[in-house]
Amino acid sequence: MTLGRAILITGLLLPLAACGPDPIDPRTQIGPNPPLPEPHQYLLPPMHVSSVVGWKDGEAPQVAAGLQVKALATGLKNPRSILVLPNGDILVAESGGPNPPVYRPKEIIMGWLERKSHSAETPGQRIILLRDADGDGVAEQRNVLLDKQNSPFGMALVGNDLYVAETDGVMRYPYKPGETTIAEPGVKLTELPAGQINHHWTKSLTASPDGTKLYAGIGSNSNVSENGLDAEKDRAAIWEIDRTTGTHRLYATGLRNPNGLTFEPQTKTLWCVVNERDELGPDLVPDYMTSVKDGGFYGWPYSYWGSHVDPRVMPQRPERVASAIMPDYSLSSHVAPLGMTFYTGTALPQTYQGGAFVGEHGSWDRDPLNGYKVVYIPFAEGKPSGKAQDVVTGFVTEDRQARGRPVGLAVDSHGALLIADDAGGVVWRVTGAGTQSAAEPPAAIR
Repeated sequence: MTLGRAILITGLLLPLAACGPDPIDPRTQIGPNPPLPEPHQYLLPPMHVSSVVGWKDGEAPQVAAGLQVKALATGLKNPRSILVLPNGDILVAESGGPNPPVYRPKEIIMGWLERKSHSAETPGQRIILLRDADGDGVAEQRNVLLDKQNSPFGMALVGNDLYVAETDGVMRYPYKPGETTIAEPGVKLTELPAGQINHHWTKSLTASPDGTKLYAGIGSNSNVSENGLDAEKDRAAIWEIDRTTGTHRLYATGLRNPNGLTFEPQTKTLWCVVNERDELGPDLVPDYMTSVKDGGFYGWPYSYWGSHVDPRVMPQRPERVASAIMPDYSLSSHVAPLGMTFYTGTALPQTYQGGAFVGEHGSWDRDPLNGYKVVYIPFAEGKPSGKAQDVVTGFVTEDRQARGRPVGLAVDSHGALLIADDAGGVVWRVTGAGTQSAAEPPAAIR
């Protein structure tokens, strides 16, 4: 289909796009047993996304009582993920994805919406090193550690090896503690699925507690396999990669877009957050957080939330649906979680000890909007034990424009929570403040 013809078809179809069901309160879908309405299929799905306006002078996110927030660094070019090094330095992946080909009229609209919902800054496609040498919570040093990367996202450090998950492979670089730039070209440890479409280009990465394995999150190449199952080979999965040889196996499958891979500190179990499928209504399908079982299948594309069959996928596979694992915890529909970290530090109040923070990038196909915040889920004995709590909000203005959008999370060497805000070009730093909840405005980087 030519671009001109696709635009013409889109213009003809837009007036025919049917209204869907009224959305429910998204808070009712938070937890282990979310209510799931009947699916609703659209000729064209509704699309509602916040245009990015950025942070004005004096503005900052709002935080829960007992916390304060200020900018560790501003003026970044699409910061997406964060890695804290043993010496306290902080790595930030500035990244954007490739431009996918247009196959359906919806993709023209989606491309336009995505441009509106992201920063106008050209992504850096590099790894930035931030250093707060005087400990005041503002990084006074900034260096380009690695440049000209291919859509970098996930990062992991094991010993003196730094691993970066680019969109098409895991790269390994020699790392010397304290260095601010890496001149060596690095070695590709293993190829990752990419190709012409590369629908979910972000590749999350973490290392096993013993350092022998890497785990990479590989998103699907479509919403629900509309590009054909051949395009989904080895995707919608978590790979386990041998850190020495680069050989890999499918650790878990049926995960539409797994991100925020991290090990729960008490049980040493792998967890992730997952962006589920779209175009079934404002309250389907819930995005979720889940522990990941070795060999587990989580439903995509044939079913969602366990055994709920997706009627759009043909041929159907009832035997696969019967084996689908139900996720641990719903975050509600279309919040787009992209970051996750467990908290064991001491800079935040005790109420946040041991649980998980999740960065919700925000919805594009739901009205009212959902997500656009950082939430906290308490844990007990290695499992979620209560409702998600809003911790960092205020990313969206009253007229539904986005000041910023949270992505990756990390905990720095002092126990502060770090938030990569790609639309705002900021890394935010959250600490405890007694009973204070006032935010501090961004500080300029010298």
